[in-house]
Amino acid sequence: MSTLSTFRNATRWSVAAAAGLLVAAALPAATAHASAPPGGAARVPDRYLQQRLDWRPCDSGALECAAMAVPRDWRHPGAGPDLTVAVSRHRATGPGPRKGVLMMAAGGPGASGLTRPTGLAANAPKVAAAYDIVGFDQRGVGASTRVVCSDQPTVDSFFTSGDLRDRTSPAIRQTFARARAFVRDCERNSGDLLPYITTDQAVHDMDLYRALLGVDKISYYGPSYASFLGAYYATEFPGRVRRMVLDSIVDFSGFWQSFLTGQPLSFQRRFEQDFLPWLAQNDAVYHQGRTPAEAKASYERLRRALHDRPLELEGTTVSANSLDVAATDAMYNTGRFGSFAAALGVLEHPDTAAPAARKALAQRLQHAMGADFFADFFAVTCADTPWNRDSGHWVRESAEATRTHPLAGARELTFASICASWPRSKAPHVEVTGKGLPPVLMLNSTHDPATHYEGALRAHRALPTSRLVTVTGGGDHGQYLDGNACVDGLVEGYLLDDRTPAGDTSCPATPLPAPAGRR
Repeated sequence: MSTLSTFRNATRWSVAAAAGLLVAAALPAATAHASAPPGGAARVPDRYLQQRLDWRPCDSGALECAAMAVPRDWRHPGAGPDLTVAVSRHRATGPGPRKGVLMMAAGGPGASGLTRPTGLAANAPKVAAAYDIVGFDQRGVGASTRVVCSDQPTVDSFFTSGDLRDRTSPAIRQTFARARAFVRDCERNSGDLLPYITTDQAVHDMDLYRALLGVDKISYYGPSYASFLGAYYATEFPGRVRRMVLDSIVDFSGFWQSFLTGQPLSFQRRFEQDFLPWLAQNDAVYHQGRTPAEAKASYERLRRALHDRPLELEGTTVSANSLDVAATDAMYNTGRFGSFAAALGVLEHPDTAAPAARKALAQRLQHAMGADFFADFFAVTCADTPWNRDSGHWVRESAEATRTHPLAGARELTFASICASWPRSKAPHVEVTGKGLPPVLMLNSTHDPATHYEGALRAHRALPTSRLVTVTGGGDHGQYLDGNACVDGLVEGYLLDDRTPAGDTSCPATPLPAPAGRR
């Protein structure tokens, strides 16, 4: 998400968007079969089912891309202009038996999923041999019909104006005013689109995609927010699911509000129980303190210095908020610990840092979140499920989060105030029950910063057929293809050989990285 987390790098396969302008040809497609519409949804008009995907090479990589026309509102598919959903395909490569279609989606909400099949195919060749791996940009994102809210400087101002830990009345008033202005921008630029940028609408796009691919069932891999998307799809179209892997799970058993307000705890836990001990163990390299307490004190000293005097680094203003953004981003994967530890040294001693290190860090810290991501993230999370709209509640709630879990808790009011100001949504409540589903494989680490383990347990209980693989002793976000042979073996045994664990199981986390050294 966002931190409420950024989710800027929800998987390791983020690649530049790779679709030119493609057109879905309205030609007969005799193999398209739609599910019976679930509760409240209208029958799928023939003009959608009879379109043919005009596959062409994507702008880059080994994928084919096409565009799919979808109704603006699946509940009333004849009303309003169509939307476009960009889709992609990596054809199965192997000579052996085919397993059908493996659909995958991106995290966020707000990340692009169009080129994700390239990364999965490259890193899982056995899966790529057996499956056509397909992806898409969810409505509102990337090469699909996009949500537009504020420009990049306005989004940057959420993180560059003042200190997000500031709990004074002027700072709180400014936070609410900035949130209301952002919502007004969204309504002005995308108002007629906003009610339809929801997970419920997106899963109907997915089922149309399945139908146009000519298959009765799909398998699915979904990390982070895509686990939420997959659970909704499985609930609304259970008869269309063959296999489903949900990785690093957004708690779909409840509401976005409860999930996102749980993130400050898990980011702080990851920071204090994994990163700071590792930093202290490597004090000979990074010189931040020989104990976790000393390393934490060093971080807070640097943060106070940036609060008092933001640093101008190669054209980028680095503030106390910038440091917290960089820290939360580093918590996603242990492979980022070394680069963040080295960045602390650059920020402490910028005058003696190597020019290349200064330039690279300035570029990394330039934008906390992209404007396009920011727009879609709130379009989905604010409209999917209800939010408390009492400003007093959020002032009190965020004050406690800032006090107890400041790394991410300081941003809680900034994010919640946007959803508290969002137009009221008519999105239907989707209760995930797991009814009618085959076994589902779920993955989560105990210290995942963005998708907290407590939420994964609740989601696991909501799917009675699920098997939970717990990665113990670590906290990366995204378990499959993260260098863990135990996890990869379980996932590929499930996808390729139909081997489902008899019950919940666990895998040890991969070891923490060696220090990267100062650069």
